[in-house]
Amino acid sequence: MRGLKLQMIKIIRTDPDNPDFIDLVRKLDADLAQRDGEEHSFYAQFNKIDRIKYAVVAYQDENPVGCGAIKEYSPGIMEVKRMYTSPESRGGGIAGKVLSELETWAAELSCNKRILETGKKQPEAIALYKKNGYKIIPNYGQYAEVENSVCFEKVIGQNL
Repeated sequence: MRGLKLQMIKIIRTDPDNPDFIDLVRKLDADLAQRDGEEHSFYAQFNKIDRIKYAVVAYQDENPVGCGAIKEYSPGIMEVKRMYTSPESRGGGIAGKVLSELETWAAELSCNKRILETGKKQPEAIALYKKNGYKIIPNYGQYAEVENSVCFEKVIGQNL
């Protein structure tokens, strides 16, 4: 395959103090501020990284290009948070690899259920979660009455 350069994707487990994770989350927040408009401040209050313990960063040729995190929602349930892939790296499967690593990590932490919220203005995120076996559920917690939110779950061991 002449002319094609294979790019290595490396996923590392880290914590929310990782500078690359912090930088990617800043980019995510800027993207969401544009998409969500006036609703952004409502969502931002639930997306602080200070309560996150488990974060991953994806590197493409040593450059940070994607991230995600999990946070304990309740015993046995992890909430997927802060999923992002830089625009120039989208379409290459990075988000799927980040999500897979988060799912593996959650399983290692004895959590058999993952939940998450995303916005209706993020069709690529909705497609990612559906492609990876997540099912739409009624909006939970702080998102229960929020029109722009779509909530998902994935239960390990359930026929998907």
